[in-house]
Amino acid sequence: MRGVTPTAILWAMDGYAKNGYVPDERTADQARATGAAATAESTRVAQISHAAAGPRVQLPPHLDAGALPVSQLQDVIDVVWGVLSPDAVGAYLHGSAVRGGLRPGSDVDVLVVTGRRTSPAQRRALVEGLMDISGARARRGPARPVELTVVVDSDLRPWWYPPRCELLYGEWLRSEFEQGAVPEPGPSPDLAVLVTMVHQGNAPLVGPPPGEVLDPVPPADLARAVVAGVPDLLADLEHDTRNVILTLLRIWTTIVTGEIQSKDAAADWALERLPEEHRAVVAHARAIYLGHVPESWDGELRSGVRPLVDHLVALIERLDLPAVKPL
Repeated sequence: MRGVTPTAILWAMDGYAKNGYVPDERTADQARATGAAATAESTRVAQISHAAAGPRVQLPPHLDAGALPVSQLQDVIDVVWGVLSPDAVGAYLHGSAVRGGLRPGSDVDVLVVTGRRTSPAQRRALVEGLMDISGARARRGPARPVELTVVVDSDLRPWWYPPRCELLYGEWLRSEFEQGAVPEPGPSPDLAVLVTMVHQGNAPLVGPPPGEVLDPVPPADLARAVVAGVPDLLADLEHDTRNVILTLLRIWTTIVTGEIQSKDAAADWALERLPEEHRAVVAHARAIYLGHVPESWDGELRSGVRPLVDHLVALIERLDLPAVKPL
């Protein structure tokens, strides 16, 4: 199957995570053929996984268990360990669940580190298991959407840019998965963002702390990852105004501070630094995100969107990015 959205579009989503990797340029027929070839073996793997339970989720003390879908997180671990055990090393919660609370539409974002490359049958079995428990169309009944990223420890330690993603599952890919597509490994610049969030969140569900299995991401690689998709992001301004604005704010704050903020926190940071004429638009985007006002961009707010975006892009372009080592 083909890659999904570019890095900046991923950032526009709640957990940063709708980008994936850049897999091989196979045709749709080839992708379906791979899926068909993996079907029998993935069925066998899935049967094993459904019969096995993973290790018990242990939430770190700094997280509020009452605000998290603990049962669903356990389901995710059961699926992953059923397919990848004994090679699974650890699973790490990140995204909104760690950065300030799940919003009504937030994904449950989990990074899994494994010690071995996966087979097409294993990747298909993971997809089948996740489609049971993820999203509004989950086979077991509606649930929060799950975004699962699988990486191999040796692909990220020592750190290498762009890093390699073994599997990415998200509900925006469900239609392809329902047609039998098998996710393909490939380079994923956005893992620089994701791994940084995992380090900052320090929220292992199973396994050792992230610092014991993942190298830190150099600031230059984080900066390179966050700015790479700005042109693609701007193309979505008209139909995804709020997300584009908040994502640009996150890019700005990340490069300046070296930390990845939640959308509302990035907006708060920016409101203290932006000229007065841009603050109303930012405040409105923040309020929409928090569910305080409906999604609407009329009148003066609409007319203020483009000047704000132009100002943010100019700010980002003028920033002194950390020195980027050549590929």
